Amino acid sequence: MLAYFARRLVFAVFLVFAVSSASLLLARLAPGDYASESLGLGARRETIDEARERLGLNRSIASQYRDWLVRAAHFDFGRSLQYDRPVSDLIPESAKNTAILALTALVVATLIGLPLGVITGKQQAGWAGGAGKAGRAGRAGGIIAGAIRSVSLVLLSLPPLLTSLFLVFAAAKTGLLPVGGMTSSVNGGTVGDLLSHMVVPVAALALPLVAMFERLQSQAMSETAGQPFVIATLARGVPLSRVIWRDALKNALRPVASVYGLVIGTLLSGSFAVETITAWPGLGQLMLTALRARDIYLVTGCAAAGSIFLAAGTLVSDAALAIVDPRTAER
Repeated sequence: MLAYFARRLVFAVFLVFAVSSASLLLARLAPGDYASESLGLGARRETIDEARERLGLNRSIASQYRDWLVRAAHFDFGRSLQYDRPVSDLIPESAKNTAILALTALVVATLIGLPLGVITGKQQAGWAGGAGKAGRAGRAGGIIAGAIRSVSLVLLSLPPLLTSLFLVFAAAKTGLLPVGGMTSSVNGGTVGDLLSHMVVPVAALALPLVAMFERLQSQAMSETAGQPFVIATLARGVPLSRVIWRDALKNALRPVASVYGLVIGTLLSGSFAVETITAWPGLGQLMLTALRARDIYLVTGCAAAGSIFLAAGTLVSDAALAIVDPRTAER
């Protein structure tokens, strides 16, 4: 198990290095630079060249990349051209805000999606029905499960961008929730103020994940229902609810655990769009500003922070999968 996690950790470090390097090279290869963007179209050629020389943008790509690698090895990721501050000072606050948003959405999606998947999977497996009260309960459960599956299909079809636009529109029309920002006060607000501002962006990120978790868990539960250990447990007279929520659920968690790393990546990319729509001061907002200004070192720092989130999510997914199914580590 230790060797398995060591291999996954090495892969996570390589992922962060590859994403950071690629973002720097792509930002450098794109047409234009910070000097031309900041000075505008009316600037003289000599003025732009002087700015490029002062900022070190006239050097070759290989020279810039080599110097960046040397500094990054000492945890110095360069200086933002736009803010004239070290990138390492600008990233943590925005990364913390993005982490708050993404982790809250992940927790909400997990706590809602998995139980809904158990309910629909139980109905799909035929663990309901009978005569009398049991039969009526089974029919009611079938209606509920059908409604859950229908809503899940709609939510899966909507990207976070469209969901956030709809939620912002609904919040603006009703006036029940704030439509943008992190707090109502410039100097920070109360916990209640923060929570009210989180409702719209968290819902925009969590709702598609709820639908995905429900579908995965439902399919896994329906397949687990036919396993010999489940049938044998029921034959011994163990209560159905205990079989479902203890034995079957634990063995049906593998599909959800295996996609947690991908979910973190989806949350990250989705949160960038949601942050832009809801004016949430996270990595998405910071990276959009850096891309517009062609601030290559800030773009690289934002990409590196995003890849760290993705690598951490992959490690969590691997750990969860190894716990649920120890055979994964052996393979």
